[in-house]
Formats: sequence, structure tokens, C-alpha cells
Amino acid sequence: MKENIFGKNLKECETLMVEHGEAKYRGGQLFQWLYQKKSHDFSEMTNFSNKLRENLSQNYTLIHGNIIRTQEDSQDGTKKYLIELSDGECIESVLMHYQHGASLCVSTQAGCNMGCKFCASTQGGKIRDLTSGEILDQIFLIEEVEKIRVSNIVIMGIGEPLDNYVEVLKFIRIANTGFGIGQRKISLSTCGLVPGIRLLAEENLQINLAISLHSVFQEQRKDLMPIANKYDLKELLAAIDDYFIKTGRQITYEYALMEGFNDRDVDINGLVKLLRGTQNHLNLIGLNEVGEVDYKESSRLDSFFRELEKRGINVTMRRKMGREIDAACGQLRKKGNKDKVIV
Repeated sequence: MKENIFGKNLKECETLMVEHGEAKYRGGQLFQWLYQKKSHDFSEMTNFSNKLRENLSQNYTLIHGNIIRTQEDSQDGTKKYLIELSDGECIESVLMHYQHGASLCVSTQAGCNMGCKFCASTQGGKIRDLTSGEILDQIFLIEEVEKIRVSNIVIMGIGEPLDNYVEVLKFIRIANTGFGIGQRKISLSTCGLVPGIRLLAEENLQINLAISLHSVFQEQRKDLMPIANKYDLKELLAAIDDYFIKTGRQITYEYALMEGFNDRDVDINGLVKLLRGTQNHLNLIGLNEVGEVDYKESSRLDSFFRELEKRGINVTMRRKMGREIDAACGQLRKKGNKDKVIV
């Protein structure tokens, strides 16, 4: 079976060319064709000889996924895409428009093993990790179909990025060098895999790190997020502190407000204790409800936000986007899978 060439980094492209008897600089040209010029076929690589193009096509494939369903929110223009991969698995990507440009939320796994109770992505578990090429392909496909340039990447779609560490790191570097997306415009969100956070701190990257917090109390967090049973809150916060010391990058804590669960006065006090005096940031989120779970969006979102702001916390409220289009991660994929079963 031929290897898909899409997803190779610059060094791999250079090595490939040298192994086929070509000059090393040809690898740089191949890299440009893959990501900057967005080639679909080796025949389009017109600065290569006919022999080289034939050699490449005989030894490699150049495969991209297919967008099989699109949903668009009529209120804010947010679009969600269901993308079918070469093996028939499906993933989701979400395109959001802000004043600073187009932001794309990408998936890193088909399914998820983390088991967070409020999330649709984890229902059914993880099928497999995505390759770096499959993560990059989400940029490729959506830039092509929308005729836009994606300026920001949010690694916050289906899957836990640090559970697919090697391929996600490769994706980040190629998104930066191949698609020209600045590292400071790339955000990675994790539910709290402590070893991954510690590894990431050593990578000399300038990306933004976001932590799915959702509670400042260990026992409550364990009820909501099974990963907290393996890495307790004290251990997680120590890793985050070390990350900040090593990178100098501000940490964002994500906090989806749920009615009667984490929207109490005691939760406000806990967040103030955690964040006051730090450079870190709290992002309050209105929960996108998933039909199969009991957690509901809090009615205290505005007052919760105002109280934190009054008490000096660096807090923002995430703009509500995509409410008409199964906004919660995994919902469109789940519908797609049901359709496949029916067929």
C-alpha cells in the first residue's frame, strides 16, 4: 500500500527526494506544493521533471478527505464540517469568523477516550488517532472550499490532543511552517494530561495552552472528568505552573458553567483564590447542551461573570457561536455515524 505523502514535514520531504536520487532542495519544493500551493496531484508539480513526477506517483499517494456535510449558523456564520477520512471514519471541524480573522477548530482523534460527562465527542470512545496529515487536511479542505486563509487554529475539536502527542506536535510545526500560521495563533486545549503538559513545556513552542478546568474542587472534577482520577488537581496545577515558568505563556482556564454544579458562590470564591494575582486567564463558556447527559447551561452566566470581573479576575465570556448547528463537539459526527448505520 502506498504511503500518503501529505503530512510529511520539510525534513521528511528532503530525505525522500535524496533517497530518490534528487537534490535536497527538491524537498523544499515538494513541501511548498503540499501546503502553500495546495496540490491535489503530482502532475500539478510543474517544476519537477516528468520522470520525477512519475516516480512520486508510483511510490506515493496524495490523498485528501472529503467534506460530506456542512452546517451553517444563520446568525453568526459559523460553519461545521463533517469530513470523511480515507478509511471511512468521520471527524468534525468548525470555522468561526472573528474580527482578527478566520479561526478553525480541528479534531485530533476519531472519537475520544477521556470520558468527560458533558461532551458528545467521548460517547462511543476513541476509534483511532489521526495522523498529522489528517489534522492538516482540515485546514487544506476548508481553505479550499471557502476560498479563505485560516489565520488561527484551535486544537479543541474531537479528541484529546495530548493523547495523540507526536502527531499533534508534527501538525503544529507544519501548520506553522507550511501553512504560515503563527504559533501564537495556535491554541491547544487539554483536559489535563499532566505528562503531556510537561513534555509540551520542553518543546520551545509559543502556542497558547488552554486547560479544561470546569471545577476548582478535586472531588467534583473527578465526577465530571475521569482524567482527574489519574491526575489530581494539585498535580495538574503544579504542571501548569512549571509550564508558565518555562514558556512565559499565559494559561487559559476553560470553565463551562453548569446549572447547580459549578455555578455557586463557593465556586466563585475558589476561582478567585486560584487566579487572583496571576497572569492567567479564565474563559467562561455557556454550556452547549448534549441531549444524552444531564448537565444544563447555567442561568447565572452573566452574574457569575460580573462577580469575577468585580473581584479582579482576568475573565472573558466566550462568544456564543454555532447554536443552530449542533455546536457541541461530536454531535455532527454522531449523526453521521447513525446515518451510516441506517444506510
